[in-house]
Amino acid sequence: MRAMGADFWAAVVRALQRALPQACVLCAAPSGNAVLCPACAQAMPRTAMACRLCALPLNGSICGECLARAPPFAATVAAWTYAFPVDQLLQAFKYGGALALAEPLADALATAVRSRGDSNCDAIVALPLAPARQRQRGFNQAHEVARRAAVRLGIPVVRGLARVRDSPPQATLAWAARSANVRNAFQGDASLQGRRVAIVDDVMTTGATLAAAAKAARRAGAVAVEAWVVARTLPPV
Repeated sequence: MRAMGADFWAAVVRALQRALPQACVLCAAPSGNAVLCPACAQAMPRTAMACRLCALPLNGSICGECLARAPPFAATVAAWTYAFPVDQLLQAFKYGGALALAEPLADALATAVRSRGDSNCDAIVALPLAPARQRQRGFNQAHEVARRAAVRLGIPVVRGLARVRDSPPQATLAWAARSANVRNAFQGDASLQGRRVAIVDDVMTTGATLAAAAKAARRAGAVAVEAWVVARTLPPV
């Protein structure tokens, strides 16, 4: 058993998936070996035109807010908008431990990166959790998406960043308090020196966490940083 290689077991998994087709988690239609059927994957909420830097809706290239105060990342790629049913999928994945959902999330992110067509990142970094929070959750949702997207895009994953200061979860705070909450929370390492880095997370809300991580990556020597997220939260209206 131990002598059998990873290719053998991957083939076994593929054969089982073909033999045991599953239903779409959203509509229950047959979805083959995928978690989402093609129709549901295509119908996910997206922003048709968005600011290149912050991924908020915009009829142009860069929004006025980013022109006035540019974020520390060179671009943001968001696969979907954080709205129903994306919010339900991400909550089931992040808080419910539905790790199988990492597959369609990574598919969507990789597709969004490819569709942009001008990204030249040569390393992917998953946004790290504080050690205590990762022990409590049992996994890092950003890492689960990042490592799968990396395979689809042919870009290596590097550790790159560490969470060096714990703080209350961003979701528990008012938007205005989030930047201070994550200030100096991350530290980069030598693996980022001279690289063009994509930092992967599940959701971008205010962008404060990713901005703090991007600053740490740049201090560690990254020549450019992009933010890649599964979903972008739209500001309250």
